[in-house]
Amino acid sequence: MKEIMDSEKINHYLKVHQLENIFNGALMPYLSLYHVESGECICSQGDRVNYLYVLVKGKVKVYTTSVEGKNLILSFKTPLEVIGDIEYIQGIDIINTVEAVSDVYVIGIHHQWLKKYAEGQPAFLQFLLRVITQKFYVKSKSLSFNLMHPVEVRLASYLLSVSFDETNAQITGRLNTESLKDTANFIGTSYRHLNRVILQLCRDGLIDRSDGFIQVKDWEGLKALSSHNIYE
Repeated sequence: MKEIMDSEKINHYLKVHQLENIFNGALMPYLSLYHVESGECICSQGDRVNYLYVLVKGKVKVYTTSVEGKNLILSFKTPLEVIGDIEYIQGIDIINTVEAVSDVYVIGIHHQWLKKYAEGQPAFLQFLLRVITQKFYVKSKSLSFNLMHPVEVRLASYLLSVSFDETNAQITGRLNTESLKDTANFIGTSYRHLNRVILQLCRDGLIDRSDGFIQVKDWEGLKALSSHNIYE
């Protein structure tokens, strides 16, 4: 994660996402902009992080790791999203790992400056409330999606989420087959059944499986199959 010394770019993102009244003038000197490359972690489960991060560009995935070392993807996030909000409020270590799946830009603010200049301000508190309640809403929607749709629809939606960013511009267009067990866990099916569905989607010409990767071949067809219900 590399800090970008560019106040104009920070102002740009604040304006784009209508955050000027949230992070007021007193906070401005303490805002930092970071660039995170695909595959790089913004924060890791169990770490003590003293920053609140605001995702302003790109896509990240959120996952948890069991004591056996198994990863379970929980969600994908695009702007506008806050990373570390629950940890900030509760004063606890990072709950889940957050990893970039595209080139990502986040604005970081140290907790000490939030406590000094933002905590207690109605605009900031309302902002945190909106962010946290939105997370509950998205999680409820995701659980319903898994229960109500067949595996092929869930897989199509998952592939769209990991392959494309918020502007529908291609990131990689492919998924490493080594992560298929994680995929099965995420969409709520067995590894064996997932492979059967992948084979069917290959036969339908939507994807291709070769050389250790699943490659998206037909974006529009996959989007139609997913019923536009993308895991976000």
